[in-house]
Amino acid sequence: MPVPRRTALLGGFAATLAVPALAPNAAQAFPTRPVRIVVPIAPGGANDIIARMVSEKLPAVLGQPVVVENRPGAGGNIGADAVAKAEKDGHTLLFTSANVLTANKWLYGRRMPFEALRDFAPVSRVGIGTILMVCNAGRPWKSFQELIAHAKANPGRVTMGSSGTGTISHLYMEKVKRAAGVDITHIPYRGGAPAITDLVAGTIDIMFDVIPALLPHIREGRFRPLAAGSAKRIDYVPELAHLPGMAELLPGSDIDALNWWSVVAPAGTPAPVLAQLNDAIRQVMGQEEVRRRLLELTILPTVDETPEAFGAFWRSQMPIWQALVEESGATAE
Repeated sequence: MPVPRRTALLGGFAATLAVPALAPNAAQAFPTRPVRIVVPIAPGGANDIIARMVSEKLPAVLGQPVVVENRPGAGGNIGADAVAKAEKDGHTLLFTSANVLTANKWLYGRRMPFEALRDFAPVSRVGIGTILMVCNAGRPWKSFQELIAHAKANPGRVTMGSSGTGTISHLYMEKVKRAAGVDITHIPYRGGAPAITDLVAGTIDIMFDVIPALLPHIREGRFRPLAAGSAKRIDYVPELAHLPGMAELLPGSDIDALNWWSVVAPAGTPAPVLAQLNDAIRQVMGQEEVRRRLLELTILPTVDETPEAFGAFWRSQMPIWQALVEESGATAE
């Protein structure tokens, strides 16, 4: 039975509060050399920041250095494919967000170089976050409802930037458009930074994107937040807790934009090694400093009690992302 997304989120967060020590006899031969964590995007984004935050704490648990390597390209597929083909011994891992492990399968189709569920072994999630709808502060809309009313009265005139075709921001905005019955023009960018630059300049009207990238501009008064992309309000970010979620704004739409960051290993990695890696991540995520820093980034800390638990959650997410891609009509360039 699929794991409800909100239940999995809260259950994972609770799991961080009680983290057992590593079993002394678990996979004694691992690790025998430095562990490499591949991040399949360029440095500086949320994926990279979270990976480095976790990796800097892992050496004290694993007893070996941990090196982060950025290998961007093809929507994360280049770095992910390199890990899929790496040695199956736990010394090379992939740290990635949900898109690479779910949506890319349908975005890239026959050009997809790997089958995620077949070619990777689950270790654990480390965090969950949502996206936020904002507009340029110079626009007249004070609420989501005002934006939608304007878009209905002016079909195609409102412009929405995204970090790229097929990203979480694009896929969920298409779902919002269908649920609200509006025509909003999508303008894809090559990454979130140039889209945000154009939103600051007023070249585009709105964005639906990850909170860490948008929050500084909200605080400086350049952007006005209109809605949370999650079904419920973002109660773990106090300054955004007043924003309505999609269950309030578009009841019955089943919109619950949740992104998750996780660690996976090449398929075939021995089960004791996967268990040891899972325990190591749980120890790191049990540290108050790590949880605090993630919450400051508006990421809700979460871990899975076992690799199998993460695998069950991951499988439950596949039809959700498949539907998002197919309903949007998006394809990778």
